[in-house]
Amino acid sequence: MTINPNKYLQLFFPQANTKRTKEIFTVNPTVIPERKEAKDVHIYVFEYSATEIREYTFARVEECFSFKSSDNISWINIDGLRKADVEAICRQYNIHYLFMEDILSVGQRAKMDEMDEGLFCLLNMLFFNEKVLAVEQEQISIVLGKNFVITFQEDPKRDVFDLVRSKLKASGTKLRQSGADYLCYSLIDMIVDHYFVVMEKLSERIELLEEDIIRYGNARSLARINNLRKELIVLKRNVLPVRELVNGFIRSDSELLDEKTTKYFKDVYDHTIQASDLVENYRDMMVNLQDLYLNKVNMKMNEVMKVMAIVTCLLAPATVIGGIFGMNFERIPILHNKYGFYIAVALMLLIPVWMIRQFKRRGWF
Repeated sequence: MTINPNKYLQLFFPQANTKRTKEIFTVNPTVIPERKEAKDVHIYVFEYSATEIREYTFARVEECFSFKSSDNISWINIDGLRKADVEAICRQYNIHYLFMEDILSVGQRAKMDEMDEGLFCLLNMLFFNEKVLAVEQEQISIVLGKNFVITFQEDPKRDVFDLVRSKLKASGTKLRQSGADYLCYSLIDMIVDHYFVVMEKLSERIELLEEDIIRYGNARSLARINNLRKELIVLKRNVLPVRELVNGFIRSDSELLDEKTTKYFKDVYDHTIQASDLVENYRDMMVNLQDLYLNKVNMKMNEVMKVMAIVTCLLAPATVIGGIFGMNFERIPILHNKYGFYIAVALMLLIPVWMIRQFKRRGWF
């Protein structure tokens, strides 16, 4: 007979999300997951300088090949990944085959590396789904070259770069005055800053959960604790490696990185440290909430046992008196007294009342 633990987990804890557990912990780097080809591919290009900016929208990757030789700064953003398109643009921009595999991969750890003619980094954007109360991630790959930045995204419907686009469209901004390395910094900075938005959402859930445990502390509270701990694992898995990624830009000797821009990367590095500390704090808070839940359960159990013990003690005199007068002896004091029954009942009532007064005087309840 095969026992399915998930069945019993769902029976006792209806909110336990075992499917989410499988998604989080089923990670095998030796097995290459298959990425589904995107149905729609959207290519957005910003070509700009300090004085002018042009925005393009293409449907084919071949249309953005000419920006490699442009004197202006170009940001090529590819939303939706197809193997043929990625291979074509990687050949045109001399992106190494190993990095092309990373772009097409799924579930990669955040990292940064140097190419022959540029820099490559890969990390995840994080979003909080209010409907399912889960942290969702989207992999993004960034290639920095001379006068261009190429970004590869999975989902064309969302990203965190709206503020970058607004700064590009506004004249006189620091972004318009700087090179491609500053654009790369801005994109990474936006991703890291959005981590704090997700953590703020989780913080709100933790506060609500704490109030729920203090008020009720039932089995559903335990299920919510487990669900939140899973989301913190997702958060930790994505935030901590970004520190090494940003540190790679700081230590890089690439000519593509200006010394002034490196200082901005140090600011992002500080943000990643702060985000990592917050993740650890949230983890400690979840441990404390679990301890709070267990203490609440123990307190309830103690209250129940206390009431049961008091009731047992109060019924003990009646049990003793009833047992004495129920013995089969010929001679028992006041056995044949016409008031014997009333005397026995009175003792059964008066003794528990006296015991209650003594318990209260001693502060036992």
